[in-house]
Amino acid sequence: MALHKGPEKHEERPMSVNPFFGEANPVGGMTEAPPTHRLPDTPLPPSTAYQLVHDELMLDGNSRLNLATFVTTWMEPQAGVLMAECRDKNMIDKDEYPRTAELERRCVAMLADLWNAPDPAAVVGCSTTGSSEACMLAGMALKRRWAKRNADRYPGARPNLVMGVNVQVCWDKFCNFWEVEARLVPMEGDRYHLDPQAAAELCDENTIGVVGILGSTFDGSYEPVADLCAALDALQERTGLDIPVHVDGASGAMVAPFLDEDLVWDFRLPRVVSINTSGHKYGLVYPGVGWALWRDKEALPEELVFRVNYLGGDMPTFALNFSRPGAQVVAQYYSFLRLGRDGYRAVQQSTRDVAVSLAGRIEALGDFRLLTRGDQLPVFAFTTAPDVTAYDVFDVSRRLREGGWLVPAYTFPPHREDLSVLRVVCRNGFSHDLADLFLDDLTRLLPDLRRQPHPLTRDKDAATGFHH
Repeated sequence: MALHKGPEKHEERPMSVNPFFGEANPVGGMTEAPPTHRLPDTPLPPSTAYQLVHDELMLDGNSRLNLATFVTTWMEPQAGVLMAECRDKNMIDKDEYPRTAELERRCVAMLADLWNAPDPAAVVGCSTTGSSEACMLAGMALKRRWAKRNADRYPGARPNLVMGVNVQVCWDKFCNFWEVEARLVPMEGDRYHLDPQAAAELCDENTIGVVGILGSTFDGSYEPVADLCAALDALQERTGLDIPVHVDGASGAMVAPFLDEDLVWDFRLPRVVSINTSGHKYGLVYPGVGWALWRDKEALPEELVFRVNYLGGDMPTFALNFSRPGAQVVAQYYSFLRLGRDGYRAVQQSTRDVAVSLAGRIEALGDFRLLTRGDQLPVFAFTTAPDVTAYDVFDVSRRLREGGWLVPAYTFPPHREDLSVLRVVCRNGFSHDLADLFLDDLTRLLPDLRRQPHPLTRDKDAATGFHH
């Protein structure tokens, strides 16, 4: 969650609310607008409160035109109805809502099968609020297993976690919160994610694990998880170090099983001990739901699982939070039931087709160079061509926003800080028709951009795709 400071001194201006917001007698229903930074003294009619909040939210961007987010922005109306029916059910109260708990268990079983667990019945898993929480839980399990193996040296020795510099910020948070050294493999040249051999070279007796990313948020590319495991196998043969792998499949774990069935990245690799994904990304569910699965009980230390006597039932739980609604878990089960393997395959293939087609047409404009083509995750990154000097990617992002399109522009991490890109995330609901409209708007902007004397964005740190 973003951190917010308390309000500075605000001048409250008493004004009348639109009389049409009131009851049958519009004059009788007139009232002053409530304060914005303190609780109002008196209640408002529900219709008035609704309209005030509704009108303010009109200034938000259109989520369907947000090509920055990986999060699902469209579901079928039936899914929305189910979520509304379940929004008051507390997921933690499994004794009171046993069928919701059963649907969660079924989702874990389905994912274990989808990710080729040798024994799906042995897999341990849970729902989370998203991949960030799932990654925290996976990291905690890695650290605890390492600490038990090194009880004679820990806490004196400092544990470390090896990963590419392209990891999502949740892994930086994990290392900070749980006092683990982050050992990052930098980008080099045209390699924008982890190099297996370089990762293995960073490992030592204090390494709790290596994180492989199935779908980098920087450019949509898959990291070579099988090659990573092979490099760690070779490391074990040389040194005896047995380093486990966690696969952060926030996006790719719900794409690769359907579109890249021959790609070996999951529990088929013995070194992979845990996997996470975001149900609210390519799992096709509104935010926020994620999933964390461990190969077996040995991969998740029992002492991390709390058994809580809550409202009359003994309940094992492994989570960073407690109460949360069951609506998203129910929606995930609905999506699994509704689509099945063939349905998911069709949806993800359509999304990839849109990404590949749009990337190719942007490249054909001549002003841009593709880094990726949307043929792994339905995501592609591109930058300006070498001969383009009148504008940069930050100018493009700013001008696209004028038409309602949110396309992030950002600089890559070490050692490619020289590279600034735009990234387009194609999701279910971003159709070929919408892609045509996007390309039309981009094409329409180019003559003005080409006439600029130089790039107009001064503060590159502030000019990200997530800044208004």
